[in-house]
Order: sequence, then structure tokens, then C-alpha cells
Amino acid sequence: MYQEKIKDFLRELSNTREDLPFSPALLQQLHSQTGENSNATMQQIGETLSKDQGVTARILSLANSSYYGLQAEVGSVERAAAVIGLNEIRNIVLMLGVQRLAAKYPLPDDFVLAEYWEHHFLVGTVAKELSRLVGVGNPQNLFTAGLLHDIGKLITAMFRPDDWQAMVELAEDEEIVDSEAEDRYWGVDHAVIGALVLKSWDLPDMLVEPVNWHHSPELAPGYSNEATIICLADYAAHAVADPEGPYAGRVEQLCIDMELDLDEVMEITDELAESDEVEEFVQLLN
Repeated sequence: MYQEKIKDFLRELSNTREDLPFSPALLQQLHSQTGENSNATMQQIGETLSKDQGVTARILSLANSSYYGLQAEVGSVERAAAVIGLNEIRNIVLMLGVQRLAAKYPLPDDFVLAEYWEHHFLVGTVAKELSRLVGVGNPQNLFTAGLLHDIGKLITAMFRPDDWQAMVELAEDEEIVDSEAEDRYWGVDHAVIGALVLKSWDLPDMLVEPVNWHHSPELAPGYSNEATIICLADYAAHAVADPEGPYAGRVEQLCIDMELDLDEVMEITDELAESDEVEEFVQLLN
């Protein structure tokens, strides 16, 4: 029964592109224009963003919010991109897409969207710091992948709330991590679900693959180092929130495998978790 349920669900995932508040082509073009090797001008990037007036208005609203603390008002998306940075613009557009997607469907009562964003922002910031610490991957790309790493959980809660609830209860009852409960329940974890969604949005492999393999980075055919960074950042964030939970031991083993100091990793994660930046980010989205 569960195998048929997951097959039906996986077939439906590509339909999420129709629920985005903008065309996936906008995302694809924006990523191309803001990539490391791009020669796109601020004017060209502004023209891409201006194709969607809703996106333009939201970017300007966020750029002028207290989160960025700019001294002068920003009146154009070109100026916003120049002042707060191309990577930040790209992340804002992605988060707007996910946020508006989540708003279209009711979520289970115990799926707290603010907590979801807090965890994702923390994982993104920890992944960025770990990337710099070990010299692996692009810190900004890993921050973005961290922001998106568990989108499969959100999608499952939106479209299969009863199954999501059953998997949460299984993880709690068996004291196992979420991905293991999902594998037991229907043979696929949220990482695969999330990657299929992001792929349907035409996002690049440098974001999709770390998400796809973040619970089994050793099996990744590509971007395995980046997937390992996301995995460690994810587990460390969970361990800070629940030191006695099932993630703590996994953090220790990953640190051994990566030849990292466990105390240093946990100190980085704890400091970032306690910073005002996490709460300010959630308020920004709201």
C-alpha cells in the first residue's frame, strides 16, 4: 500500500512548479545571471526580476526593512542587488517562492512554519561557516542549499499530511532520525522528495544534489563534499536543539570522518543558534 502511495506522490511532485508564484524560467535565468562566472550587469538582473511585479515589490520591501539596516531608501531592484548582494537577492526570490507555495495549502497543526524556517536558516548559516572552515564548496551556494535542504518535509506535510504525521510519530516512538522513519514508512526520504521538487523548478545541480544526498552523502555521485557539509550542519542544528536526541551521536561520527573537532562544530552551531540573526530572518519572511 505504502509503495503505491509514494509512487503516486512522486509522480505529482513536478506539478509544484505550477504552484510557484513566478515562472521557473525566472529562477533559472536568475541563477545563471548571479553565478560565479556570469558577466550579467545589474541592469540585466534588474530586468529579469522586473518581469514579475510581485517579486519586484517584495524585494524592495525586504531591502528597505530593518533586517538590512540600510541608511538610504532603495527604489529599484538594480539598486537592491547592488546594495545587499546578488546572492541575497537570489535567496530572497527562492524563499518567496517557498513561502507563497506553503501559503496555498493548509499545513498540519503541529507543523510550525516559523520553526521550520528557523532550522533552515540555522543550517544554512552553519553550512556556510563549515564550508569556510574546511575549504569545501562555495559558502554562498551551501547557504542556499541549507535554506532548501528539508523542503521535502514541507512538501510532504502540504500534500500528504496524514503520512507526514505518521512518519513523525514513528520517528518519535522509535527514537530514530526523520529520514530513517521515512525510509521505513514508504522507502523514500524527504531529501529525495525535495530534490525532485527543486529539479522540477529547474534549479542547478549545485543546489539540487547536496539536498538530494544530505542524509547519505557517502553515496552521492557528485557534490558529495557539499552534501556532507549540509548533513553535518543539519545534524548539528538538531543536536543543539535536542542534545539527548538521536542526532547527537551522528554529529560526533561525522566530525570523526571529516577530521573536525566536535566541540568547535557544536560551538559554532550554538553561537549561531543563539544569535539574533535567526529570529530576525524569520520575522523578515513574515
